[in-house]
Amino acid sequence: MHVSQILAWIPSRLWRLVITPYTPDAVATGFLERAAVREAVAARVTVAVPSARESRAFFGVDLARHGIQPVFLRIENRAPEAVRLQMVNVDPRYFTPLEAAAAAHFSIVRRLTAFGAIGWAFLPLLLLVPLKLVTAWLANGRMDSFFRAHGFRLGPIASGTTAEGFAFTTLDLGTKVVHVRLAAASALGAALEALVPAADAGPAVVADFTFTLPVPGIAADYHDRDFAAIRPPDATEPCTAADLVSRLERMPAATTNAAATRAGDPVNLVVVGDFDALLAAFAARWDESETITLSTCWKTVRAFLLGTDYRYSPVSGLHLFGRTQDFALQRTRGSIDERLHLRLWLTPLAFRGQAVWVGQVSRDIGVRFTTRAWNLTTHRIDPDVDESRDYVIEDLVLAGRVAAAGYVGGVGASTSAAPHRNLTGDPYFTDGQRAVIVLAPPRTC
Repeated sequence: MHVSQILAWIPSRLWRLVITPYTPDAVATGFLERAAVREAVAARVTVAVPSARESRAFFGVDLARHGIQPVFLRIENRAPEAVRLQMVNVDPRYFTPLEAAAAAHFSIVRRLTAFGAIGWAFLPLLLLVPLKLVTAWLANGRMDSFFRAHGFRLGPIASGTTAEGFAFTTLDLGTKVVHVRLAAASALGAALEALVPAADAGPAVVADFTFTLPVPGIAADYHDRDFAAIRPPDATEPCTAADLVSRLERMPAATTNAAATRAGDPVNLVVVGDFDALLAAFAARWDESETITLSTCWKTVRAFLLGTDYRYSPVSGLHLFGRTQDFALQRTRGSIDERLHLRLWLTPLAFRGQAVWVGQVSRDIGVRFTTRAWNLTTHRIDPDVDESRDYVIEDLVLAGRVAAAGYVGGVGASTSAAPHRNLTGDPYFTDGQRAVIVLAPPRTC
């Protein structure tokens, strides 16, 4: 039998087992339609983040499955000197192009094992085992070359030139915050002449931008919120500093059940900033929460049973102003049973033109039985709720997102000996204050 006849005899699915295809598509750049651009005197920067599906089409492999998210960067250097992208500011845990490619390589052993099982059923195919080995090796080589060709190469960007490519970052869904910092990249002689004491060492920052970009992939809970209807522009209530303190102290002290007949967790947080500023401040460090659906409930149950992480797990509804939270965030740790919950509600107040949000933050530290929930279990919160409240301040200060912070009166003091209790009966104690955080604007210089 002629070789061509043998190959024609092999079904297409078996042929794919024989030949390892690698088919990236460098023209699949629809994600660039969502690109954001920031510019200053020294630079113009373009950033775009493909969805998991778009990334797979472009790179030919499922990078999201490996926890990798490519971020497209284009940097036009308008400065009179060379500049350098500080990649660790984009993501301190970034992957190099070849590292990302290696994570997605076709496993020769796994594919050979599967091929061998079928080969025993079709003995003539065993003769093609060497072809399988060679084509898998060649496919991985093509993958390495493609990733290198399209990765963003670190190094000086000369004045008047443009550099572009993908940074390979850790996976984020819903919202991706990308911090692009460009530093001067002086020639060695000039750098030696400009040596300064260690305390002041470090190249000068030429441009600094923060991008907050939507990434398709999850149904965040705030997507169904009409903030313009909750806070119509003509119903906004501007406040002076003194007015704001007074109004905040009169805000509800605690969340409630749906009927508003029982008090729950304390309303212990206030954030001043428009929604975009809020997203930019939190999204790089906290995760959004998905809406409650059968699919997300199953993901939550699976994470609970396996003791694994589900970064975007839905957050149960608490009530304030007659509605559940407008926006929920969380920071997970070792498992779904250990996370911080942050819920925010939009108010009609405005301070210096910025929206005012009130909220509740607490830390889950385990699971316990309760008759007050339909599933007979609830997350047990850390009773020292002030720690969670102050953690938010420290976290945002570290991120450089706080313009001002302080405290106003809230739920009132309680002690560990005589605690307050939330809707599921968990005790909590507090100094009774609410933290107030005025957000700093994103970096745009």
